[in-house]
Amino acid sequence: MASIVGVLLVVLVLVGLPLHYGYLISDAAFLAEGTGDGWKLGSDISAYLGVAHGWLYMIFLIAAFLLSRKAEWDTPFTLVTLACGTVPILSFWAEHRATKRVREEFGEELAAH
Repeated sequence: MASIVGVLLVVLVLVGLPLHYGYLISDAAFLAEGTGDGWKLGSDISAYLGVAHGWLYMIFLIAAFLLSRKAEWDTPFTLVTLACGTVPILSFWAEHRATKRVREEFGEELAAH
């Protein structure tokens, strides 16, 4: 979930929002609000990926919280993992960090299944 949420957030923040709000090229006519393909593409990305990211982030929060309870993570580790989904790129680190910890703590159980 963290990887999916991370990819959507990166595309939203680095592509959709700059095109929608015209941060990439100032005073460009094709990015003027309501006109041009650049603004339309940014608007569509912001609308659709923004909603998808919001819903998937809620699923990520629930899944990560349930994992934290089952794996008996401490509160700071859990909070950092949950917060990382809000910052572009950090969700990938959170996924790596959580996967590494689960494999270290439950490697034998996972291998048995």
